[in-house]
Amino acid sequence: MNRTTLLLSLAGLMVVGALALDGVAKHYNRPSSHPPTHVATAPLATRPTGPDQSHTVVQPGEAPIQFVLPVGVGRSPSGKAGPVELTGKLSGAYVLTGPGEAFAWFELSARKPESTQRVPVNLALVVDRSGSMMGSKLEDAKRAAQALVTQLRTGDRLALVHYGSTVTTLPSVEINERTRAELLQAISRIEVDGSTNISGGLQAAAEAVRPYTREFRVTRAILLSDGQPTEGIVSNTGLFSEVGKLRELGITVSALGVGEGFNDALMRGMAERGGGFSGFVSDSAQLASIFTRELEQAASTVARNVNLVLTLPPGVSGVEVMGLPSTREGNTVRVPLYDLTGGQSARVVAKVTLDAPASGTQMEVLGADLTYVDVTADQPTQVLLSLNARVTDDAGTVRSNLDRDVRVHAIRALGTQQLHAAAEEMKNGNRQGAVSLLDNARRLFGSSASALAGEIADVDAAQAAYGKAHSDSDVRREMLDLKKKTMKSFGQNNSY
Repeated sequence: MNRTTLLLSLAGLMVVGALALDGVAKHYNRPSSHPPTHVATAPLATRPTGPDQSHTVVQPGEAPIQFVLPVGVGRSPSGKAGPVELTGKLSGAYVLTGPGEAFAWFELSARKPESTQRVPVNLALVVDRSGSMMGSKLEDAKRAAQALVTQLRTGDRLALVHYGSTVTTLPSVEINERTRAELLQAISRIEVDGSTNISGGLQAAAEAVRPYTREFRVTRAILLSDGQPTEGIVSNTGLFSEVGKLRELGITVSALGVGEGFNDALMRGMAERGGGFSGFVSDSAQLASIFTRELEQAASTVARNVNLVLTLPPGVSGVEVMGLPSTREGNTVRVPLYDLTGGQSARVVAKVTLDAPASGTQMEVLGADLTYVDVTADQPTQVLLSLNARVTDDAGTVRSNLDRDVRVHAIRALGTQQLHAAAEEMKNGNRQGAVSLLDNARRLFGSSASALAGEIADVDAAQAAYGKAHSDSDVRREMLDLKKKTMKSFGQNNSY
């Protein structure tokens, strides 16, 4: 059988598979709510929707895939293993000659240290005191802040920043009995005032903690807000840029949204770009426990300033990093990730667009360069991993050498894109669109039902809860809950 006939046959099978997933293609190109500063692939709206060249769609009557590729393990140029291991592999051992696609999966796993040693922390607590915080929200925030202060240890540092239209800063102090009492008193005196100047609060926090970043291995700003920014820098893009600058200075940013009026995309985006955690807190009384977890996270960090840089070799034209912000410069795509504690992990799934050379050759499909600061050793660390595949002109060879596990990761990521889009439609009040996208996600997860039973159960629960949600408050609560689930399904473990 010649190549043209093979490709036509494969295209026919893909069309059948696409029809079996009714409606998925229509929503697949919906733009992400977290667009990267530089798009890592062609804009979603212009990406072609032809046959599934990555072979992710399960075909009608297809026998279950059992083939499993060996996992690639990243190596440090120094030969010394750091606290974070990088592993990964492709969606198959072969790619088809000519234009095509493949998926890549990466896992970052922080090893648990042999002995648990708490790291002294250099923190800034940045509290919104704008008018919308009046009442129980501010009182709960103050109690949570005081609880945080009581848990700090001698030798830690804390700066207190609270902002409305103006910004007030209690400079960073080393914790001892006297300064602890002063901080508790300062927190008790915070009163509501004015609008929401998030950028002013972040800038003040950076000024307060920056002089101590060299002597502390972990520096973090914890931002709390219940609303949209109305003063200072008010655009998402502008605030993302500010947070990126803090991260470059060695200051991790966590962002916690409280109540119902905050901009969830902004708060999540700041945490993603700041290397910290995000939380959506509908009940502000939960803040104390979240502040406790945030302190534990900061104090047990083993790797900070974590970045995964993907290199596009010759023949690879694009990479779509699924569910995460990324920036592309030339032939590299940078993915900022969050600080890791021992035992914590992060998963990255990417769709690769390529044009494979002549059959019979070996092709590097993607290179990965993981960099981070080893907190214990207090030094930068690098891990390298290259993912390669053989090139063939036989579509059957490609399909018979697909990797079972990466296919599941890819289907999970594709379905989770639908869930995230459904959450956005909930926020926009488009009930019909949200229900359709939830159905799409369930169909995708259902194509690998045994491996994705948990995801299917989450969709069923979301559909049932959304069906009962009628008030704006109920809908927003379900939307936020669904977004939390998408973060975990995309392989991110940095949300409360």
